[in-house]
Parts: sequence; C-alpha cells; structure tokens
Amino acid sequence: MRKITLIGLLVLVLVGAGLTIAWVRSPDSFVRATGVAAVAQSGDLNQAIADSGQNAVKQAIAAVGPAVVRVDVTLAASSSMSDLLNDPLFRQFFGTPSPNQQETKAVGSGFVILYGTDKYVLTNAHVVADANSIQVVDSAGTTWDAEVVGADDVVDVAVLRVVGDASSLASATLGDSDAVEMGDWAIAIGNPLGLSYTVTLGIVSAIGRDMRKPDGAGTFYNLIQTDAAINPGNSGGPLVNSRGEVIGINTMITRSTGSGVTIEGINFAIPINSVKGVLTQLVEDGKVRRGWLGVAIGDVTAASAEATGIDPNLKGALVTRIFPGDPADVAGIKLIDVITRIGETVVASAEDVSLAVGGLAVGITVEIELVREGQTLVVQATLGERPSEADLADYTGKTTDAASAAPFGVTVGPITEVMAGQLGLNSTEGVVIMEIASGSRAERAGLTAGDVILGVNRKAVESVDAWNAAIASIGTDEQVTLTVFRAGRLGFVAL
Repeated sequence: MRKITLIGLLVLVLVGAGLTIAWVRSPDSFVRATGVAAVAQSGDLNQAIADSGQNAVKQAIAAVGPAVVRVDVTLAASSSMSDLLNDPLFRQFFGTPSPNQQETKAVGSGFVILYGTDKYVLTNAHVVADANSIQVVDSAGTTWDAEVVGADDVVDVAVLRVVGDASSLASATLGDSDAVEMGDWAIAIGNPLGLSYTVTLGIVSAIGRDMRKPDGAGTFYNLIQTDAAINPGNSGGPLVNSRGEVIGINTMITRSTGSGVTIEGINFAIPINSVKGVLTQLVEDGKVRRGWLGVAIGDVTAASAEATGIDPNLKGALVTRIFPGDPADVAGIKLIDVITRIGETVVASAEDVSLAVGGLAVGITVEIELVREGQTLVVQATLGERPSEADLADYTGKTTDAASAAPFGVTVGPITEVMAGQLGLNSTEGVVIMEIASGSRAERAGLTAGDVILGVNRKAVESVDAWNAAIASIGTDEQVTLTVFRAGRLGFVAL
C-alpha cells in the first residue's frame, strides 16, 4: 500500500472541500499553491494549523462576545433573614434596618438576540426568579434597566426586555444544537464571580445528558456537557461553537457528588434548540403551555419487567403512577401499562413520553397506544396543562388506588392475574415492589424490584390501598417489619 504523506492528505482534504490546487512536492510550493498565509508567515505547517485553530476561537469570541451582558439582580432577603432583621431584639441592639438591608444581590450572565426586529436578552429563569429589579450591563459598561418578558422553569430560560433604546446592543447568532458532536470546541462567555466578560475554552464532552435539577424540582433533558470552565455567575451566558454561534445556555455546575467526591470539568448547558422551541410563546405570551397526561413513567428494564411480568424486550414507557382526575386517569390508563405510541410519535423510553406530550397543545385529544397484560390497546386522552416545576412537587403525595407514595424508598403496585402466575402466587393479594430508590432504607435492607410484600408489621396487606393505610401512621424513622415473598420463599425484612 502506498504511504500517504501529511501534505498529500491535506491536498486531498482541500480537493474534497472544492478547492482547485496544483500537485506539489514540497511544503514551500504547497504554501505558494494554496496561499495559506499562516504557513507562509511561520514556515511551519504545524504552527499554521495551531494558528488557524486559535484564530477560529478568537473570531468566535469576537462574534458573540459583544452580545454578552452581565445580569445584576436585586432580590428580597430570604424569609429567615427578614425575620431576623424585623426581630425586636435585633432592632434594639442594631436599630431599624434600612430598605437596602432587606435585599440581597446576585449576578448572572445573558446575551442579546434579535427576534424579528426587536432585541431581547436571554438568560436562565433561575437567575431572575423573584427579582425585585434587574439591570443588564454590556461589555462597554453601559447599564440598562430590564424587565422579564417571559420565563419557563422547565427549560430554565427567561427572556428580558431592555428598558430604553437597545439599538446599540450587539446581538448573537443562534446555532443548531442538534448538530453538536462530542469533541466540538465549546467556548463559555460570562461573568463568573462577577468578573465581567470572562472567556473559557473546552470541548463538548458529552451530549444528550438528562440530569435532575439542583433543587430537585424536575429534570433537565438533552443537556450539553462541556469541560469549559463554568463558575457561579456564568449561569445564563452563552456556550459558543467555533463558528461563533450560540449552541447552548450555561446553566448547571457540578462540583461534587452526594458522597462528597470532588468533580472537575463537568458542566452543563441547555441546548439552544430547546430554547428556540419555546421562544415564541415566551415573547408573545410570557409563558409556555405544555400538554399534560398525568402519569409517572419509567423505562422498561430487566428489573421492572421481572417485577411486573411484562416482556423485557418490549419497547415503551412503563406507567408507575397515575394521578387521580388527570387525563391519563380519565382515559382509563392503568398502572403497569406500557405506553408504546402517543399520536404519531413512537415511544421507546420514558423520555419520549415527556417530550411527546410536552410538545402537544393543551386541550387536544391524542390517541395513545399501550400494552396491558400482553394485549395492545388504544385509548383517547384529552391533555391538560402541565403544572409548573414547583407545583409538580405537590403531586408526589397525590396518588390513585393503583399507586403508592413510595415510603421508605419503595414504590409498589398491584398484582395482576398474569403477574401472580409468573410469581408463583395463588392469588392477587399483596403488592409488588416496582422501584427501589437508590440509597434508601429499602435498598439497604436488600429489597429488590419484583419482591412481593404480603404484610406490614405482621398484619396482612391485600392491596395497594391496604399498603398505603398500613404505612400511613408509621414514622419515617420507625422500624418496620415486612413480610416478603421472593423466589418461592416467604421471609421477614426489617427496615
């Protein structure tokens, strides 16, 4: 096989790019034929490649940098701080606090975009949440008052309007986050720790990350992971590709695990296409209205298949909880159903359900295909409106007769006839464990999905209702003894 030289390879690349060149044998003649200025200046091909890369980064920064702003937010003091400042004893010794003492300040980042003929500032919703006042400061130090046009706590994006003439503000170009690949350059621009106009460089280290939000209220979907350094104050700033296009909004920093392990170089940005999908509603309506089915769902795994008796090869989303009175309940969807299609969208995972339903309009009726005990069924569901992330937290204790509130880290479901046969039971009395929360008392006690609970503290449990009633009066720190059936054997497990 003939050896291909570096110069020959570059020639092939350039030809593939549509450039017409002459075949040359030496680097000098290559330089003359192609007119690569950097090589001509340095006389070194490797240096030319490095210079061209650095120039691309500089051009990307120059394209987006002028559109980046600092977002200064004034917030009301926390309730605990307000109580302290208003306490009579505090006032006796320190006097009556001034209005400024009743406020706190925070700093974030943002960037200007052009929507139609108007300019707006994009930032994270959490940056401006509960703000008493907002100001944006450009790279030249000019300050504008700003107001929230619309915000969405699901995507975590807010649109701000600058008060006054914004014509002098530069705007950024939005890219296509669906085209982002691992290894792409990633440039973060923002105001970490209040240090305005700070630029960091890294690569896209992963795509498609789903991460629980830091406050525990909801999940971020399809995040871009990068090792470009991000710190407090970067939130809301742009993540930029090497072409000078915004591909994401920097939003989440990971510094340590729950066990205290220090983490470096793992940061996350909201993909800009997710922002594009809600931008029109935010600008025109001030909020995003999403469809709502009213179910909790999970992927079909080997463990959940064994626990529920469903086919482990079935592609879809397993219904693990149904909220009473919501569209799924009204439509007749039941616990342990596997959703395989919503409208025209084929469902292969739990995430597909969230994205499909969230992309549909409130109030429309959609056809849902599901598998129940091996049979394919089709139901019609009229979608409601998805609650806010904060309101969704109230749903954790809202269940139907077919679901539990996951005490001790255990989520249980009813035992169907098919399931009873597969588990070797003579009846459908009892409940089956569907999910075990990581790190919970149940996991530490050795319980697993598929275990059947027949009793609580030596008293029989015939159904999910009986399970909920049995554990309702048990404190979270009290010891509990469960009667458990597993692999044909009956035993006791202490929590």
